[in-house]
Amino acid sequence: MEMPQVSVCQVDECAYNQDSACHALAITVGDSAHAHCDTYFVFPSKGGDASSVGRVGACKMAGCLHNVGLECQAPGITVAALGASADCLTFTAR
Repeated sequence: MEMPQVSVCQVDECAYNQDSACHALAITVGDSAHAHCDTYFVFPSKGGDASSVGRVGACKMAGCLHNVGLECQAPGITVAALGASADCLTFTAR
């Protein structure tokens, strides 16, 4: 199984975001109650691997249609700022 890509990240202030693309090797989504990017944080410089596209390493949103065994099965996800958090917009309740 290949980890799904973070197709778009609209959270520009994230340390892993460069030009609307996630460059964390793998992110974690959710805390069982909220489908947020658990890897999101603000830092004075950018990090991650600029030559790779971020992927979803783990998803704690067991109630998501795309979640099988706590692994995301969506072809890709979109992350955007909703209020004060960076949320997975691909989350779809079962």
